[in-house]
Amino acid sequence: MSGGMRLLPWNGPDGQRCYLSTDKEGGYLSQLADDMEAAQLDTAEEVLRHTNDLLNGPAEATARELRFCVHRLCEALHDVLRIVESRGGRVT
Repeated sequence: MSGGMRLLPWNGPDGQRCYLSTDKEGGYLSQLADDMEAAQLDTAEEVLRHTNDLLNGPAEATARELRFCVHRLCEALHDVLRIVESRGGRVT
């Protein structure tokens, strides 16, 4: 990133979007954001894998299990879309 605004993968205290303005890549907050994005992507893969196992398992999934998975999938999709937006804004 060179002088642009980076959308960070977390919200501020009042739920507002947070941005980082920096001229150097690899600073402390940039690395923290990279680590958080990696953790969010890992979580999304895990939730997707769990949901797939639940849907394709031998037993029929209960409504409660399905609701839980849908909520987690929505959270994961929100995180992934935010990462995509942030990374797309940094493409030169």
